[in-house]
Amino acid sequence: MRSIRFFLIASILAVITLCNFVAALQGYRASLEEAEQLFDRQLYQTVELITNLHTGHFESRLPHQGDLAYQVWHNDKLVALSSASLTTPITDFSPGFGHANFDGYRWRTLVHYDNTHDNWVIAAERTDLRYMLAESVITQAVLPILLGIPLAGLLIWLIVSRGLKPLRDLSGQLKNKQANDLTPVEIPELKSELAQVYHSINALMRRLGTALDREKRFTADAAHELRTPISALKVQLHNLREELPAENQAFAELEAGVERMQHLVEQLLSLYRSTPEEFSRNFTHLNLYQLAQDVIATQHDDFEKKQQVLELEGEECLVEGDPFALATLLQNLLSNANKYTPEGGSVRVTAEPVGNHVCLKVEDSGPGIAPTDYGKVFERFQRLNSKREVAATQGCGLGLTIVRHIADLHHARASIAPSSFDSGAAFIILFKKAEENEHR
Repeated sequence: MRSIRFFLIASILAVITLCNFVAALQGYRASLEEAEQLFDRQLYQTVELITNLHTGHFESRLPHQGDLAYQVWHNDKLVALSSASLTTPITDFSPGFGHANFDGYRWRTLVHYDNTHDNWVIAAERTDLRYMLAESVITQAVLPILLGIPLAGLLIWLIVSRGLKPLRDLSGQLKNKQANDLTPVEIPELKSELAQVYHSINALMRRLGTALDREKRFTADAAHELRTPISALKVQLHNLREELPAENQAFAELEAGVERMQHLVEQLLSLYRSTPEEFSRNFTHLNLYQLAQDVIATQHDDFEKKQQVLELEGEECLVEGDPFALATLLQNLLSNANKYTPEGGSVRVTAEPVGNHVCLKVEDSGPGIAPTDYGKVFERFQRLNSKREVAATQGCGLGLTIVRHIADLHHARASIAPSSFDSGAAFIILFKKAEENEHR
Protein backbone atom coordinates (compact mmCIF):
# COMPACT_ATOMS: atom_id res chain seq x y z
CA MET A 1 0.00 0.00 0.00
CA ARG A 2 1.78 3.14 -1.25
CA SER A 3 -0.26 5.85 0.53
CA ILE A 4 0.26 6.34 4.26
CA ARG A 5 -2.94 8.38 4.40
CA PHE A 6 -4.98 5.64 2.74
CA PHE A 7 -3.41 2.99 4.98
CA LEU A 8 -4.22 4.93 8.17
CA ILE A 9 -7.76 5.80 7.12
CA ALA A 10 -8.53 2.27 5.90
CA SER A 11 -7.05 0.69 9.04
CA ILE A 12 -8.82 3.01 11.50
CA LEU A 13 -12.11 2.75 9.62
CA ALA A 14 -11.82 -1.04 9.49
CA VAL A 15 -11.21 -1.19 13.26
CA ILE A 16 -14.15 1.14 13.96
CA THR A 17 -16.41 -0.84 11.63
CA LEU A 18 -15.39 -4.13 13.24
CA CYS A 19 -15.91 -2.76 16.75
CA ASN A 20 -19.29 -1.31 15.78
CA PHE A 21 -20.29 -4.59 14.17
CA VAL A 22 -19.35 -6.63 17.25
CA ALA A 23 -21.05 -4.08 19.51
CA ALA A 24 -24.16 -4.02 17.31
CA LEU A 25 -24.29 -7.82 17.19
CA GLN A 26 -23.91 -8.10 20.95
CA GLY A 27 -26.48 -5.33 21.43
CA TYR A 28 -28.84 -7.04 19.04
CA ARG A 29 -28.66 -10.30 20.96
CA ALA A 30 -29.01 -8.57 24.31
CA SER A 31 -31.90 -6.46 23.01
CA LEU A 32 -33.70 -9.54 21.72
CA GLU A 33 -33.39 -11.15 25.14
CA GLU A 34 -34.68 -7.99 26.84
CA ALA A 35 -37.53 -7.74 24.34
CA GLU A 36 -38.40 -11.39 24.94
CA GLN A 37 -38.59 -10.80 28.67
CA LEU A 38 -40.67 -7.66 28.13
CA PHE A 39 -43.14 -9.48 25.88
CA ASP A 40 -43.37 -12.33 28.39
CA ARG A 41 -44.23 -9.85 31.13
CA GLN A 42 -46.89 -8.33 28.90
CA LEU A 43 -48.25 -11.81 28.17
CA TYR A 44 -48.37 -12.55 31.89
CA GLN A 45 -50.24 -9.29 32.53
CA THR A 46 -52.67 -10.22 29.77
CA VAL A 47 -53.33 -13.57 31.47
CA GLU A 48 -53.94 -11.80 34.79
CA LEU A 49 -56.35 -9.43 33.08
CA ILE A 50 -58.28 -12.30 31.51
CA THR A 51 -58.38 -14.09 34.86
CA ASN A 52 -59.78 -11.05 36.69
CA LEU A 53 -62.34 -10.22 34.01
CA HIS A 54 -63.83 -13.72 33.75
CA THR A 55 -66.54 -14.60 36.33
CA GLY A 56 -66.44 -18.31 35.66
CA HIS A 57 -70.31 -18.66 35.46
CA PHE A 58 -70.94 -18.30 31.75
CA GLU A 59 -69.18 -18.71 28.44
CA SER A 60 -67.85 -15.38 27.13
CA ARG A 61 -65.63 -14.12 24.32
CA LEU A 62 -63.31 -11.16 24.78
CA PRO A 63 -62.41 -8.88 21.83
CA HIS A 64 -60.20 -10.78 19.36
CA GLN A 65 -56.74 -9.55 18.33
CA GLY A 66 -54.81 -11.23 15.51
CA ASP A 67 -51.55 -11.36 17.43
CA LEU A 68 -53.13 -12.69 20.66
CA ALA A 69 -55.01 -15.93 21.29
CA TYR A 70 -56.46 -17.12 24.60
CA GLN A 71 -58.69 -19.80 26.12
CA VAL A 72 -60.34 -20.20 29.52
CA TRP A 73 -61.13 -23.78 30.58
CA HIS A 74 -63.32 -24.75 33.54
CA ASN A 75 -63.59 -28.45 34.42
CA ASP A 76 -62.52 -29.46 30.91
CA LYS A 77 -65.08 -27.07 29.46
CA LEU A 78 -64.10 -24.15 27.23
CA VAL A 79 -65.80 -21.11 28.72
CA ALA A 80 -63.94 -18.28 26.90
CA LEU A 81 -61.84 -18.07 23.76
CA SER A 82 -60.49 -15.51 21.34
CA SER A 83 -61.46 -17.28 18.13
CA ALA A 84 -64.16 -19.76 17.19
CA SER A 85 -61.53 -22.04 15.63
CA LEU A 86 -59.76 -22.54 18.97
CA THR A 87 -61.93 -25.37 20.26
CA THR A 88 -59.10 -27.58 21.45
CA PRO A 89 -56.49 -26.70 24.07
CA ILE A 90 -53.74 -24.56 22.64
CA THR A 91 -51.15 -26.42 24.69
CA ASP A 92 -50.90 -28.81 27.62
CA PHE A 93 -52.27 -27.74 30.97
CA SER A 94 -48.82 -27.26 32.43
CA PRO A 95 -48.35 -23.91 34.20
CA GLY A 96 -45.65 -21.66 32.79
CA PHE A 97 -44.30 -20.44 29.47
CA GLY A 98 -43.87 -22.58 26.39
CA HIS A 99 -44.33 -22.71 22.63
CA ALA A 100 -47.03 -24.16 20.40
CA ASN A 101 -47.83 -24.40 16.71
CA PHE A 102 -51.32 -23.71 15.44
CA ASP A 103 -53.20 -21.66 12.90
CA GLY A 104 -50.08 -21.74 10.68
CA TYR A 105 -47.83 -19.83 13.12
CA ARG A 106 -45.42 -20.35 15.95
CA TRP A 107 -46.79 -18.99 19.25
CA ARG A 108 -45.38 -18.13 22.65
CA THR A 109 -47.76 -19.60 25.26
CA LEU A 110 -48.47 -19.05 28.95
CA VAL A 111 -50.62 -21.42 31.02
CA HIS A 112 -52.02 -20.13 34.36
CA TYR A 113 -54.26 -21.92 36.89
CA ASP A 114 -56.83 -19.72 38.65
CA ASN A 115 -57.43 -21.21 42.11
CA THR A 116 -60.26 -18.80 42.86
CA HIS A 117 -62.47 -19.88 39.97
CA ASP A 118 -60.86 -23.27 39.29
CA ASN A 119 -60.04 -22.17 35.77
CA TRP A 120 -57.12 -22.76 33.41
CA VAL A 121 -56.21 -19.66 31.44
CA ILE A 122 -54.09 -20.11 28.32
CA ALA A 123 -52.76 -17.11 26.35
CA ALA A 124 -50.51 -17.07 23.28
CA GLU A 125 -48.73 -14.46 21.14
CA ARG A 126 -47.31 -14.91 17.65
CA THR A 127 -43.52 -15.11 17.86
CA ASP A 128 -42.98 -13.69 14.34
CA LEU A 129 -44.77 -10.48 15.30
CA ARG A 130 -42.72 -10.36 18.46
CA TYR A 131 -39.48 -10.58 16.50
CA MET A 132 -40.63 -8.03 13.94
CA LEU A 133 -41.40 -5.52 16.63
CA ALA A 134 -38.17 -6.25 18.49
CA GLU A 135 -36.11 -5.99 15.33
CA SER A 136 -37.78 -2.71 14.42
CA VAL A 137 -36.84 -1.23 17.77
CA ILE A 138 -33.31 -2.63 17.64
CA THR A 139 -32.78 -1.49 14.03
CA GLN A 140 -33.73 2.04 14.95
CA ALA A 141 -31.09 1.92 17.68
CA VAL A 142 -28.36 0.30 15.54
CA LEU A 143 -29.02 2.19 12.29
CA PRO A 144 -27.51 5.49 13.49
CA ILE A 145 -24.31 3.61 14.37
CA LEU A 146 -24.09 2.12 10.88
CA LEU A 147 -24.91 5.42 9.21
CA GLY A 148 -22.25 7.09 11.33
CA ILE A 149 -19.46 5.01 9.77
CA PRO A 150 -19.24 7.14 6.57
CA LEU A 151 -19.28 10.28 8.71
CA ALA A 152 -16.54 8.77 10.87
CA GLY A 153 -14.59 7.98 7.70
CA LEU A 154 -14.84 11.61 6.57
CA LEU A 155 -13.76 12.91 9.96
CA ILE A 156 -10.86 10.43 10.04
CA TRP A 157 -9.84 11.57 6.54
CA LEU A 158 -9.77 15.20 7.66
CA ILE A 159 -7.94 14.42 10.89
CA VAL A 160 -5.34 12.18 9.22
CA SER A 161 -4.85 14.71 6.43
CA ARG A 162 -4.32 17.41 9.02
CA GLY A 163 -1.90 15.17 10.90
CA LEU A 164 0.08 14.43 7.73
CA LYS A 165 0.34 18.10 6.74
CA PRO A 166 3.90 18.48 8.11
CA LEU A 167 4.94 15.49 6.00
CA ARG A 168 3.31 17.05 2.93
CA ASP A 169 5.06 20.34 3.64
CA LEU A 170 8.40 18.56 3.89
CA SER A 171 7.71 16.67 0.66
CA GLY A 172 6.71 19.92 -1.07
CA GLN A 173 9.92 21.64 0.00
CA LEU A 174 12.04 18.78 -1.29
CA LYS A 175 10.08 18.63 -4.55
CA ASN A 176 10.43 22.36 -5.21
CA LYS A 177 14.17 22.45 -4.55
CA GLN A 178 16.34 23.12 -7.56
CA ALA A 179 19.00 20.59 -8.47
CA ASN A 180 21.72 22.94 -7.21
CA ASP A 181 19.89 23.98 -4.03
CA LEU A 182 21.45 22.18 -1.09
CA THR A 183 20.32 24.62 1.60
CA PRO A 184 18.79 23.08 4.76
CA VAL A 185 15.08 22.31 4.81
CA GLU A 186 13.12 24.65 7.09
CA ILE A 187 9.98 23.45 8.93
CA PRO A 188 8.33 26.18 11.05
CA GLU A 189 6.55 23.82 13.46
CA LEU A 190 8.63 20.66 13.63
CA LYS A 191 6.71 17.67 14.98
CA SER A 192 8.58 15.21 17.15
CA GLU A 193 7.81 12.32 14.76
CA LEU A 194 9.53 14.18 11.89
CA ALA A 195 12.53 15.35 13.89
CA GLN A 196 14.72 12.38 12.90
CA VAL A 197 13.74 12.63 9.23
CA TYR A 198 14.30 16.39 9.29
CA HIS A 199 17.78 16.11 10.81
CA SER A 200 18.73 13.22 8.51
CA ILE A 201 17.70 15.13 5.38
CA ASN A 202 19.58 18.26 6.41
CA ALA A 203 22.64 16.18 7.32
CA LEU A 204 22.47 14.57 3.87
CA MET A 205 22.19 18.02 2.26
CA ARG A 206 25.30 19.16 4.12
CA ARG A 207 27.24 16.06 3.09
CA LEU A 208 26.19 16.47 -0.55
CA GLY A 209 27.13 20.13 -0.51
CA THR A 210 30.51 19.36 0.98
CA ALA A 211 31.13 16.58 -1.56
CA LEU A 212 30.13 18.78 -4.52
CA ASP A 213 32.24 21.69 -3.28
CA ARG A 214 35.19 19.37 -2.84
CA GLU A 215 34.74 17.96 -6.34
CA LYS A 216 34.45 21.41 -7.92
CA ARG A 217 37.50 22.70 -6.04
CA PHE A 218 39.51 19.64 -7.02
CA THR A 219 38.53 19.93 -10.70
CA ALA A 220 39.18 23.66 -10.83
CA ASP A 221 42.45 23.48 -8.91
CA ALA A 222 43.71 20.51 -10.87
CA ALA A 223 42.86 22.12 -14.21
CA HIS A 224 44.43 25.45 -13.25
CA GLU A 225 47.56 23.80 -11.85
CA LEU A 226 47.99 21.69 -14.99
CA ARG A 227 47.78 24.67 -17.32
CA THR A 228 51.15 26.07 -16.25
CA PRO A 229 53.29 22.97 -16.90
CA ILE A 230 51.43 22.29 -20.15
CA SER A 231 52.20 25.80 -21.38
CA ALA A 232 55.85 25.26 -20.45
CA LEU A 233 55.86 21.93 -22.31
CA LYS A 234 54.44 23.57 -25.44
CA VAL A 235 57.14 26.22 -25.35
CA GLN A 236 59.82 23.55 -25.05
CA LEU A 237 58.21 21.55 -27.87
CA HIS A 238 58.27 24.64 -30.06
CA ASN A 239 61.97 25.09 -29.40
CA LEU A 240 62.66 21.40 -29.90
CA ARG A 241 60.86 21.32 -33.24
CA GLU A 242 63.60 23.49 -34.77
CA GLU A 243 66.28 21.01 -33.73
CA LEU A 244 64.63 17.77 -34.93
CA PRO A 245 63.79 16.54 -38.39
CA ALA A 246 60.28 17.36 -39.59
CA GLU A 247 59.38 13.66 -39.97
CA ASN A 248 60.47 12.60 -36.46
CA GLN A 249 57.72 10.16 -35.36
CA ALA A 250 58.55 10.26 -31.65
CA PHE A 251 58.31 14.04 -31.62
CA ALA A 252 54.94 13.93 -33.43
CA GLU A 253 53.58 11.49 -30.86
CA LEU A 254 54.90 13.61 -28.01
CA GLU A 255 53.31 16.73 -29.46
CA ALA A 256 50.00 14.90 -29.95
CA GLY A 257 50.11 13.74 -26.32
CA VAL A 258 50.68 17.27 -25.04
CA GLU A 259 47.84 18.55 -27.24
CA ARG A 260 45.55 15.84 -25.85
CA MET A 261 46.54 16.77 -22.29
CA GLN A 262 45.77 20.43 -22.95
CA HIS A 263 42.44 19.46 -24.48
CA LEU A 264 41.58 17.40 -21.40
CA VAL A 265 42.39 20.31 -19.09
CA GLU A 266 40.27 22.70 -21.12
CA GLN A 267 37.38 20.24 -21.08
CA LEU A 268 37.63 19.88 -17.30
CA LEU A 269 37.53 23.65 -16.96
CA SER A 270 34.52 23.82 -19.27
CA LEU A 271 32.76 21.17 -17.24
CA TYR A 272 33.42 23.14 -14.07
CA ARG A 273 32.32 26.45 -15.56
CA SER A 274 29.05 24.97 -16.83
CA THR A 275 27.66 24.44 -13.33
CA PRO A 276 24.51 26.40 -12.47
CA GLU A 277 26.35 28.70 -10.06
CA GLU A 278 28.66 29.90 -12.83
CA PHE A 279 26.23 31.03 -15.49
CA SER A 280 22.53 30.58 -14.56
CA ARG A 281 22.27 34.31 -13.85
CA ASN A 282 23.76 35.15 -17.27
CA PHE A 283 20.88 33.86 -19.38
CA THR A 284 19.90 36.32 -22.10
CA HIS A 285 18.15 36.40 -25.47
CA LEU A 286 20.54 35.32 -28.21
CA ASN A 287 20.34 34.39 -31.86
CA LEU A 288 21.35 30.74 -32.13
CA TYR A 289 21.95 31.03 -35.88
CA GLN A 290 24.33 33.96 -35.37
CA LEU A 291 26.08 32.10 -32.55
CA ALA A 292 26.61 29.14 -34.89
CA GLN A 293 28.17 31.47 -37.48
CA ASP A 294 30.61 32.87 -34.92
CA VAL A 295 31.66 29.44 -33.62
CA ILE A 296 32.08 28.05 -37.13
CA ALA A 297 34.32 31.02 -38.00
CA THR A 298 36.65 30.22 -35.09
CA GLN A 299 36.91 26.51 -35.97
CA HIS A 300 36.89 26.72 -39.76
CA ASP A 301 40.63 26.07 -40.02
CA ASP A 302 40.26 22.62 -38.41
CA PHE A 303 37.85 21.59 -41.18
CA GLU A 304 40.04 23.06 -43.92
CA LYS A 305 42.99 20.98 -42.75
CA LYS A 306 40.97 17.81 -43.46
CA GLN A 307 39.40 19.27 -46.62
CA GLN A 308 35.95 18.81 -45.11
CA VAL A 309 32.87 20.65 -46.39
CA LEU A 310 31.28 22.63 -43.53
CA GLU A 311 27.78 24.01 -44.16
CA LEU A 312 25.44 26.21 -42.12
CA GLU A 313 21.72 26.16 -42.82
CA GLY A 314 18.63 27.62 -41.20
CA GLU A 315 17.46 31.06 -40.18
CA GLU A 316 17.54 33.47 -37.28
CA CYS A 317 16.00 31.95 -34.14
CA LEU A 318 16.02 33.25 -30.57
CA VAL A 319 16.65 31.22 -27.44
CA GLU A 320 17.41 32.10 -23.83
CA GLY A 321 20.74 30.93 -22.55
CA ASP A 322 24.29 31.67 -21.54
CA PRO A 323 26.40 32.67 -24.57
CA PHE A 324 29.62 31.10 -23.26
CA ALA A 325 27.92 27.79 -22.38
CA LEU A 326 26.08 27.50 -25.70
CA ALA A 327 29.26 28.38 -27.58
CA THR A 328 31.03 25.61 -25.65
CA LEU A 329 28.24 23.21 -26.55
CA LEU A 330 28.51 23.99 -30.25
CA GLN A 331 32.32 23.91 -30.18
CA ASN A 332 32.25 20.41 -28.72
CA LEU A 333 29.73 19.21 -31.30
CA LEU A 334 31.79 20.66 -34.16
CA SER A 335 35.05 19.26 -32.71
CA ASN A 336 33.38 15.85 -32.41
CA ALA A 337 32.15 16.01 -36.03
CA ASN A 338 35.57 17.17 -37.26
CA LYS A 339 37.42 14.32 -35.51
CA TYR A 340 35.12 11.52 -36.62
CA THR A 341 34.50 12.65 -40.20
CA PRO A 342 37.10 11.38 -42.69
CA GLU A 343 39.05 13.72 -44.95
CA GLY A 344 36.91 15.14 -47.73
CA GLY A 345 33.74 14.41 -45.73
CA SER A 346 30.84 16.73 -44.98
CA VAL A 347 29.52 18.40 -41.82
CA ARG A 348 26.27 20.34 -41.72
CA VAL A 349 25.03 22.64 -38.97
CA THR A 350 21.35 23.59 -38.91
CA ALA A 351 19.67 26.15 -36.63
CA GLU A 352 15.98 26.68 -37.28
CA PRO A 353 12.63 27.03 -35.47
CA VAL A 354 10.49 23.89 -35.29
CA GLY A 355 7.04 24.65 -33.91
CA ASN A 356 7.43 26.04 -30.41
CA HIS A 357 11.06 24.99 -30.27
CA VAL A 358 14.41 25.79 -31.82
CA CYS A 359 16.40 22.90 -33.26
CA LEU A 360 20.19 22.87 -33.38
CA LYS A 361 21.52 19.95 -35.43
CA VAL A 362 25.11 18.97 -36.18
CA GLU A 363 25.45 16.02 -38.57
CA ASP A 364 28.44 14.45 -40.26
CA SER A 365 29.25 11.87 -42.93
CA GLY A 366 31.47 9.77 -40.67
CA PRO A 367 31.07 6.07 -39.79
CA GLY A 368 28.12 6.82 -37.52
CA ILE A 369 27.07 5.32 -34.18
CA ALA A 370 25.23 2.06 -33.59
CA PRO A 371 21.65 2.73 -32.37
CA THR A 372 22.29 0.45 -29.40
CA ASP A 373 25.00 2.88 -28.23
CA TYR A 374 22.89 6.05 -28.42
CA GLY A 375 22.15 5.96 -24.69
CA LYS A 376 25.85 5.62 -23.75
CA VAL A 377 27.35 8.34 -25.94
CA PHE A 378 26.69 11.15 -23.45
CA GLU A 379 28.29 9.30 -20.55
CA ARG A 380 31.68 10.41 -19.25
CA PHE A 381 34.80 8.94 -20.85
CA GLN A 382 32.79 6.86 -23.31
CA ARG A 383 34.33 6.21 -26.74
CA LEU A 384 32.10 3.45 -28.00
CA ASN A 385 32.53 2.99 -31.69
CA SER A 386 35.88 1.48 -32.68
CA LYS A 387 35.59 2.88 -36.21
CA ARG A 388 35.19 6.36 -34.83
CA GLU A 389 38.12 5.83 -32.50
CA VAL A 390 40.34 5.10 -35.45
CA ALA A 391 39.39 8.41 -37.00
CA ALA A 392 40.00 10.36 -33.79
CA THR A 393 43.28 12.14 -33.35
CA GLN A 394 42.61 13.23 -29.77
CA GLY A 395 39.81 13.13 -27.25
CA CYS A 396 39.12 12.53 -23.60
CA GLY A 397 35.51 11.37 -23.63
CA LEU A 398 34.15 14.51 -21.93
CA GLY A 399 33.00 16.60 -24.91
CA LEU A 400 29.56 15.04 -25.35
CA THR A 401 29.12 14.81 -21.59
CA ILE A 402 29.53 18.59 -21.44
CA VAL A 403 27.09 18.95 -24.34
CA ARG A 404 24.45 16.97 -22.47
CA HIS A 405 25.17 18.87 -19.24
CA ILE A 406 24.78 22.28 -20.89
CA ALA A 407 21.60 21.15 -22.68
CA ASP A 408 20.09 20.03 -19.36
CA LEU A 409 20.95 23.37 -17.75
CA HIS A 410 19.05 25.09 -20.57
CA HIS A 411 16.07 22.74 -20.20
CA ALA A 412 16.82 21.44 -23.70
CA ARG A 413 16.66 17.86 -24.95
CA ALA A 414 19.74 16.26 -26.46
CA SER A 415 19.37 13.25 -28.74
CA ILE A 416 21.12 11.32 -31.51
CA ALA A 417 19.77 10.17 -34.87
CA PRO A 418 21.17 8.88 -38.16
CA SER A 419 22.67 11.56 -40.38
CA SER A 420 20.94 12.76 -43.56
CA PHE A 421 24.18 11.88 -45.38
CA ASP A 422 24.79 8.34 -46.63
CA SER A 423 26.50 7.59 -43.31
CA GLY A 424 27.23 9.35 -40.06
CA ALA A 425 25.42 10.61 -36.98
CA ALA A 426 23.29 13.66 -36.22
CA PHE A 427 23.37 15.32 -32.79
CA ILE A 428 20.14 17.22 -32.12
CA ILE A 429 19.56 19.79 -29.36
CA LEU A 430 15.97 20.97 -29.01
CA PHE A 431 15.51 24.30 -27.16
CA LYS A 432 12.39 26.20 -26.25
CA LYS A 433 11.81 29.45 -28.08
CA ALA A 434 12.98 32.50 -26.19
CA GLU A 435 9.49 33.90 -25.67
CA GLU A 436 8.36 30.68 -23.94
CA ASN A 437 11.32 30.41 -21.56
CA GLU A 438 11.04 31.84 -18.07
CA HIS A 439 13.04 35.02 -17.62
CA ARG A 440 15.69 34.54 -15.04
